[in-house]
Amino acid sequence: MQVVTYSSEVEAVDALKSAYQEIREEIGRVIVGQDDVVKAVLIAIFSNGHCLLVGVPGLAKTLLVQTVAQVLDLSFNRIQFTPDLMPSDILGSEVLGEDRSFKFIKGPVFSNIILADEINRTPPKTQAALLEAMQEKEVTVAGETHSLPKPFFVLATQNPIEQEGTYPLPEAQLDRFMFNVSLGYPSLKEEVQIVKNTTGNQKLKLKQVLNSQQITYFQQLVRDVPITDRVLEYAVSLAAKTRPGTSNATAEVNQFLSWGAGPRASQYLVLGAKCHAVISGKYSPDVDDVQAVAEAILRHRIVRNYKAEAEGVGTEKIINNLF
Repeated sequence: MQVVTYSSEVEAVDALKSAYQEIREEIGRVIVGQDDVVKAVLIAIFSNGHCLLVGVPGLAKTLLVQTVAQVLDLSFNRIQFTPDLMPSDILGSEVLGEDRSFKFIKGPVFSNIILADEINRTPPKTQAALLEAMQEKEVTVAGETHSLPKPFFVLATQNPIEQEGTYPLPEAQLDRFMFNVSLGYPSLKEEVQIVKNTTGNQKLKLKQVLNSQQITYFQQLVRDVPITDRVLEYAVSLAAKTRPGTSNATAEVNQFLSWGAGPRASQYLVLGAKCHAVISGKYSPDVDDVQAVAEAILRHRIVRNYKAEAEGVGTEKIINNLF
């Protein structure tokens, strides 16, 4: 598949919208329901961000990532995070070859899409190894730096129920993820279709819609989408409102939050709004686009205090009240 050049940015934006719709259709042949999750994953990819999925086992998280990798013609690796996993098991290590010289053997992180399954089950040292790769898009082993393939996207999963023997990600590490997406159970109709699709011998061959070069191009295109000062200031003020004890904070934030979102939230709100606008057929984002991505961006960046937990005030309610 060759890289396509476009005569104008308007034509390129239209091409990204068309590609997004085609990708959704192909993924929908395998993944039943989970429309908001699929949308968030694709927005994160085109915004060059990472995604954290929180949901109970059996909700097709692995199948979703494998399907996205096939449709986008990207390499994919799944890393099962366990308490005995070491950083070298992810990044790779140097081994002594037959010629008595050291040779670097790449780890599974050298892939376009990484599924970090149950990332909170491995110790902080191993978590940090992956999160450094997410931020820098490169790894350093034995003093030598190795660049990761482009595009590079991490989809990490967490089980919200079983917390025994886990190592919760600190807020500073959670901040590396663009989205925190919550997965719910499918509806009865959707589950009937899921069981029908997965209990037979039918094998689907998916169409490859985009390649790595085209995705990298569209990632740059999203950054080039113009945004008005009014919408940009709205996104920044939305993040600022979550910071208790500041002049921008609302009364509810001061009452129920102990910590708010940092500047990276503002950056992701703007990037996410730009991408959401493009896939919605618009050439510039508005306030609605900011609000469409705000909950998944702010959910893991605000910390509730004891009063909020005692009164059962959830993060979603606090975020929605900011609108």
